[in-house]
Amino acid sequence: MASWLDPRLPDGCRILVSPAERAQQTAMPLKRKFRVADELAPGANVDAVLALAGWPDAREAALIVGHQPALGEVAATLLAGEALPWSIKKGGVWWLGNRAREGGEAVVLKVVISPDFV
Repeated sequence: MASWLDPRLPDGCRILVSPAERAQQTAMPLKRKFRVADELAPGANVDAVLALAGWPDAREAALIVGHQPALGEVAATLLAGEALPWSIKKGGVWWLGNRAREGGEAVVLKVVISPDFV
């Protein structure tokens, strides 16, 4: 997944990783600097993850390497408006964006890909 993701990440993308060893092992193949963030530890909540990412106002992209169920709940909150128990496969990528649209903002689902398809 790192080989697929790395050339697609924008310059200046912040990579934020759980303190769990397995999450850091997932981020290492990107061969980029990353920040370990306690807010992404197992048991993280949606509000903490979104605040850490700076959603929706951050100027730069953020790649979050974390855990279920928090990541699925973040995706559901952004796309469906509530923290539903959506499942995200280990090593999978859900790439979401935000754009201003006619007086409001819209969440844009750019990519959902499982490691099985890379």
